[in-house]
Amino acid sequence: MSNAQNIGMMDSAYFVGRSELLEWINGTLGINVQKVEHCANGAIPCQLMDVLHAGVVPMSKVNFEAKSEYDMVNNYKVLQNVFDKLKLTKHIEVTKLIKARPLDNLEFMQWMKAYFDSVAGGAHMPEYDAAARRSGSKGGSAFGKGAGGTAPSASSRPSSARAPVRAPVKTSAAATRSTTTGPSASASRKANSDSTEAVSAPAARPTKSKTCEAEEAQKQQLQSQITQLKLNIDGVEKERDFYFSKLRDIEILCQINEFKDMPVVAAVMEILYATDENVDVAKIAGKAMEQTMLVVGTPKTADTSDSPAGGRVALESKENVPSDPSVSPAMSSFN
Repeated sequence: MSNAQNIGMMDSAYFVGRSELLEWINGTLGINVQKVEHCANGAIPCQLMDVLHAGVVPMSKVNFEAKSEYDMVNNYKVLQNVFDKLKLTKHIEVTKLIKARPLDNLEFMQWMKAYFDSVAGGAHMPEYDAAARRSGSKGGSAFGKGAGGTAPSASSRPSSARAPVRAPVKTSAAATRSTTTGPSASASRKANSDSTEAVSAPAARPTKSKTCEAEEAQKQQLQSQITQLKLNIDGVEKERDFYFSKLRDIEILCQINEFKDMPVVAAVMEILYATDENVDVAKIAGKAMEQTMLVVGTPKTADTSDSPAGGRVALESKENVPSDPSVSPAMSSFN
């Protein structure tokens, strides 16, 4: 059993051809499956373990009619429990196997054969009645008919068809070569070489096509552009909020009682609340300047001390300061 734990991808088991693998499965279990992917539902691997370890596999829980993913997964749960009892660390890729892809199921069944041979060790296994063991499982009695192929015909079975099926004896490659001589040996070796190449070629996982790679690169590029646009939007929103808060501060300042009656403040408020996009700022500024000049004072042309304004003082120079106390200190800044 320790040898089975060390079965790697370069083990000779992974160079066993499909035809040889199917012959071993059909001979061991007395069935006639035509394709390796017909083992995808997990029932056949369960019974192969039952051949090696009598009483370990609860065959009553195995469903040979499993077609839905739910039923297939239940079969693999039974198989995984068996592996756990036997302390086998082999990982079962259930999600791949139940999709019935030929390559995935081929690799798993090649491992099953390698494990089977390592346990059997070339010795005769006890008599095993495969049909009787299947009869206790759901769909086991009729298994082999339909999609999985019909049961072996009388011509394809040995003369002792009613006798219990014996597990095949492991035969070494050296013994097989020693029984073949002459030109037929060369032909046999060539056929085996072709079979090995046919199996090892698809064993290599296909890489992504150039089209898929181009689509993946384009997808990453678009994703990068989306990320950059999101960053730009975040920057614009922050800048918008910054300037909005500044305008709000100006609005609050202009609404203070001490300032709101000033012409320049009225001009600022007019610009803030303007709904016309083409605001004539120069015109508003000129109007505000005129109003300011009227409030602060006009050039001296006559004595205006008795005028109703009372606070208008001749602006003979920039150093003149309004003497009328009715003019607020804030207004004197316009002189």
